[in-house]
Amino acid sequence: MKLAGATLLITGGGSGLGRQLARQSVARGAKVVLWDRNGAAAEQVAGELGASARWAQVDVTDTAAVGAAASEAGAVDVLINCAGVVTGKPLLEASEGEIRRTFEVNTLAGYWTTRALLPGMLERHSGLVVTIASAAGLVGVARQTDYAASKWAAIGFTESLRGELAGTGVGTLIVAPFYIDTGMFDGVKTRFPVLLPILKEAAAAGKILDAIERGRQQLIMPPMVRTVPWLRVLPVRAFDAVANFFGINHSMDEFRGRQS
Repeated sequence: MKLAGATLLITGGGSGLGRQLARQSVARGAKVVLWDRNGAAAEQVAGELGASARWAQVDVTDTAAVGAAASEAGAVDVLINCAGVVTGKPLLEASEGEIRRTFEVNTLAGYWTTRALLPGMLERHSGLVVTIASAAGLVGVARQTDYAASKWAAIGFTESLRGELAGTGVGTLIVAPFYIDTGMFDGVKTRFPVLLPILKEAAAAGKILDAIERGRQQLIMPPMVRTVPWLRVLPVRAFDAVANFFGINHSMDEFRGRQS
């Protein structure tokens, strides 16, 4: 799929990776529709991008709001489910509301946006549903019991949807990155930055858009993360030992998260 002339709808488009995806998509000749709970942020990004961008204040956990905004958006070629939240707390310190919010935004919202926009794609026999998951959807991480589980669910959702859409002309792309320096995970550390670098927002966005244009169905980055499924053949204690050697379960020790 060539992005030039295509219309992309990006949730969480007012900040972070979503904002970067919007900017680079327009630079490649696409038009974008930005949804964000923070309407002022989405409006600002759309203003920067000019006539190639539209925006709407949408809480993607609200099915009625999603349905109404989807009707206003018109035909969409690529849906990028990018909105996400993280608590970064141990299980017993996270509130019930925080845990529910994590799943509502990171997992269930992808159902509502896809259900709203998929019928139009199926009618046109063309389209792509992109889910921004996480490397934490491949391996559990301490202080991410809610976040990692929500991303595991997002990966399962996308894989199942891929099977349902076979032969329809509509595709899926799952993206599972290591930490990205968007501010969402401020304070996280990596023990081996050469093998497991904290990804740069602009570079990550570029790779995602490249994957869309190349018709890829899966993007895991950096490459080291691709070894996780192979390591699953190890006994649990050995697998955990490898994860601990790479510092995975201590990566959140100094987590602060976005401060603004």
